[in-house]
Amino acid sequence: MRQGTKGFAGTGDTGTGQGGPAAGADGGARTGAGRVRAPARSGTSGTRGREGDAVPGRDDAVRGEHTHSEPAAVLPRPRTPVQRSSVRGQVLAALRTALVTGDLRPGVVYSAPVLAERFGVSATPVREAMQQLALEGAVEVVPNRGFRVVERGDRELAELAEVRALVEVPMVLRLARTVPAERWAELRPLAEATIRAASSGCRATYAESDRAFHRAVLALAGNEQLVRIAEDLHRRAQWPLVGAAPGPLGRVGLVADAHQHTALLDALIAGAQDAVRSLLEEHFTGAV
Repeated sequence: MRQGTKGFAGTGDTGTGQGGPAAGADGGARTGAGRVRAPARSGTSGTRGREGDAVPGRDDAVRGEHTHSEPAAVLPRPRTPVQRSSVRGQVLAALRTALVTGDLRPGVVYSAPVLAERFGVSATPVREAMQQLALEGAVEVVPNRGFRVVERGDRELAELAEVRALVEVPMVLRLARTVPAERWAELRPLAEATIRAASSGCRATYAESDRAFHRAVLALAGNEQLVRIAEDLHRRAQWPLVGAAPGPLGRVGLVADAHQHTALLDALIAGAQDAVRSLLEEHFTGAV
């Protein structure tokens, strides 16, 4: 795991414990179920709607809050505390990068506390990020130990490439018949960005730019579900194989894959349907 992620700001609980009966911000006593019992109504204090739902009043105005345009009822309290910054999102992005680069090795078990120490955060956001990766199929939960990175072989990679082709090829061929050349030309910067990323030799950088290009192509269909499914398949296909060194194809393989993007755009702009089909089949057969 790269140390560049060190220094994430951890988040903690915002509530504070109090001895004896707890009181709400308006002075109402808190019940055993955790709700605040509303105080008696008056003409100067905030009123109450449903039990536990505060309606702003004069006290809110004193604190500098504008209450004249507030609705009669307020939204319920969120189920989870609202955080100022997404520590979990930063950790998830770092873990995804580590999967692509091979820093998280297939078959190895990683514990949330150890990873949290590496990131400089509490174990909670790390555990939540790893649980998200488990939902995506990247890791599996090992009770009382942590999370094991899933081991994948050539067969799974071939299956992913086949499914990606089934999803993307028909859609791109349909778009090739309907999208004007100038719209395809607008994607040229994204295609060229994949070449620069491949030339850097960084597999994680290339993986991100590769997904961005494919996402932009499919977005022309206006089908958000298609884009989301294709993105998930694409991300899975970028995880390294078991026993493979990070970036097994090296810079040459990445650059060759990236140049297929510009060649595909050239064919789309020219309206060359047969060339588009051939390039797509080659691209998914040798996907990296």
